[in-house]
Amino acid sequence: MVEVIHWNPRRNRIPVLRRYRVGPRVGNFGDLIGPLVVSAIQPGAAIRGRGDGTRLLAVGSILHLARDGDVIWGSGVNGKIPASQHRFTTLDVRAVRGPLTRDWLRDEKGIEVPEVYGDPALLLKLARPDLFAGDPGPRRALAVVPNLNDLARMSAHPATIDPRRPVAEVVRAIRSSDVVVASSLHGIVVAELAGVPVVPLASSGSGPLGPEPLFKYEDYFLGTGRPLPEFAPDLETGLEWAASAPPSDLQVEPIADRLLTAFPRDVWRTA
Repeated sequence: MVEVIHWNPRRNRIPVLRRYRVGPRVGNFGDLIGPLVVSAIQPGAAIRGRGDGTRLLAVGSILHLARDGDVIWGSGVNGKIPASQHRFTTLDVRAVRGPLTRDWLRDEKGIEVPEVYGDPALLLKLARPDLFAGDPGPRRALAVVPNLNDLARMSAHPATIDPRRPVAEVVRAIRSSDVVVASSLHGIVVAELAGVPVVPLASSGSGPLGPEPLFKYEDYFLGTGRPLPEFAPDLETGLEWAASAPPSDLQVEPIADRLLTAFPRDVWRTA
């Protein structure tokens, strides 16, 4: 069995009379893209396993969840997580999100990493063309897609898309928009895949670990062969910039080819 590791913890416990029940899972859409892509490429991939088989880490800043021997295909380092919380010493790395993650793994852990870059979310349109086909619904002038940690600060804006909505709903909302303003990394990725101009927005998150550092965003852009673009410092500025947002210059085909070539199909034969 190959388990696709992704971040989707339970929410806080909910009091029910004198007992507690576990809350629903967070369901952050960007973190759910990994299992979608992997299961489309390799039907039958297990989203949750028994904990005794091969583990694959794909989409997301989730390397701190890795264990010795895990297979890495496109995931990245989370700039908020200290090195001490990365407890692995050996990994089977096939690809990483970008060169910043490669450098970190080599410098901090002494792990060799191939120069194969790309966030596997870039394969979403290829793996799940149904999500990008057909009429997405009524046009909207703007979609604001916050990082999960920014949601509380941006939820009052009428154009805000809750990133905890199902992946198909978030993709449809982005596709139907004339422009996107996003502090969600995968809001940026999906907008680029959909050909919708996007204004990257600096995170101002109020979560327990604070706002998102630029590390993962720069890692993503460098992994696509582009420098980090200028990020709007706040939502008000992002909305101003939206009026003149340029089209994406992403060239997804060569990245997709490299990621598909590096996909670890062999682990299903040996698991």
